[in-house]
Amino acid sequence: MKRLFTRSTNPSLVISLVPVGLLLSAIILVITFAGAGAVQDYSYMILLGASAVCVALSLAFSSRPKKLLVAGIRKSAGQILPAVLILFFIGTLSATWMLSGVVPALIDYGLRVLNPKLFLLCACAVCALVSVITGTSWTTIATIGVAFMGIGTVMGYNPAWIAGAVISGAYFGDKVSPLSDTTVLAAATTGVDLFTHIKFLMLTTIPAMTIALAIYGLTGFFTDTVSAENAMNIRDAIESTFNISPWLLVIPGMAAVMIALRWRTDVVLAMSSITGLAGFFFFQPQLVEKICSGTEFADYVAGALRILSTSNEISTGNSLLDSLVATSGIEGMLPTIYLVLSAMIFGGVMIGSGMLSAITRSITRHLHSPRNLVGATVGSGLFLNCCTGDQYLSIIIGANVYKNTYKRANMKPQLLGRTLEDSVSVTSVLIPWNSCGLTQSAVLGVATLAYLPFCFFNILSPVMTLIMGWTGWKARISNAAVRQPA
Repeated sequence: MKRLFTRSTNPSLVISLVPVGLLLSAIILVITFAGAGAVQDYSYMILLGASAVCVALSLAFSSRPKKLLVAGIRKSAGQILPAVLILFFIGTLSATWMLSGVVPALIDYGLRVLNPKLFLLCACAVCALVSVITGTSWTTIATIGVAFMGIGTVMGYNPAWIAGAVISGAYFGDKVSPLSDTTVLAAATTGVDLFTHIKFLMLTTIPAMTIALAIYGLTGFFTDTVSAENAMNIRDAIESTFNISPWLLVIPGMAAVMIALRWRTDVVLAMSSITGLAGFFFFQPQLVEKICSGTEFADYVAGALRILSTSNEISTGNSLLDSLVATSGIEGMLPTIYLVLSAMIFGGVMIGSGMLSAITRSITRHLHSPRNLVGATVGSGLFLNCCTGDQYLSIIIGANVYKNTYKRANMKPQLLGRTLEDSVSVTSVLIPWNSCGLTQSAVLGVATLAYLPFCFFNILSPVMTLIMGWTGWKARISNAAVRQPA
């Protein structure tokens, strides 16, 4: 016992588990006494508290250089800070696309053409197709995903179910698209050819997605959707408030072109916000008068800044539609940004203190069979997502921790890559304080723990990879073409 609490270069496993234990215990207490919806309200305080405990324990029980703590935070910041800029632009995009009439137009057209009973299946399938083409779940959810949230809510679906279908589809493409940064990263860090990696992913991805689509399809037939009369009332409210025109689709069309040209996500969102703001002034003059409170140039500038930065409410005569078209701009994203920064600090100090390394090292000992290796990798992936708050860091750390272990056990490196994708890439959105979970919750307006049970693809992916690992099928080294790392 004395050895566990003496100073050494690297912290002991017991010391390393304390911040993580406090984090998870605090989350459980919040859920128990305040409900799952309160987790995100308290997460930033819990994360900062766990970070302070981590630093205190490191200073008390470790002789590691203090500069390593700063280096850990710097490493974490390098991965997570770009997401903060994206969050700002998501706030401006959602506001401008709503007030310009883009999202109301998509809701109007969706109510015309979509079969309510097949809505969840269509939402999942369309988001999957878009994300495969674009390679990004964040942009898919921030654009077409928001439109599906509006359409589905009007049709009478529980928002948590809609969010689950949208996220399942979007993360399908984020997982298997050759344009996805997480797919490329997982292949590169495990030393596997990209298309060999994608082919191996399909062994678990296709069954998981097939089951998810079947569930969404069946659910629609057992859901009481709104009547045609109620849908007509919503459409009438939309058309009496907004000028609905096919020309509005030029705005998302321009975003699609930018995505196809592989522009950076932040640039696409910024440019789409600008075109949305221009569309507001061009297509909705009746709303310009209400929001700008004047016709002078200064009034227009003030109105534009108000749209981008603060909340705006519009009375449509329909209470459900009023809640859908209300916007919050950058102001609405600030709580999410605070949480992202808190997660960044926690992940940084866990890395810099060496505690994360101490925990992962203890996991990899005595692992030899596919069943044990895959199970440990899945558990580590979920653990890393909780600790680092970022899927990129989790993939990089997971690959470095397990690469040699898989090699010694004569396991295929593409098995490691697939297991990391199944346990990291698609589960990051299910963790309330992970940057993905925080972002998608804010964008879709549904708490992470509320939509979690309905993200069937995301839940089934690690289950499928555990089943494959248990069977040991295609796990051992064969003559498959594998690119060895330089």
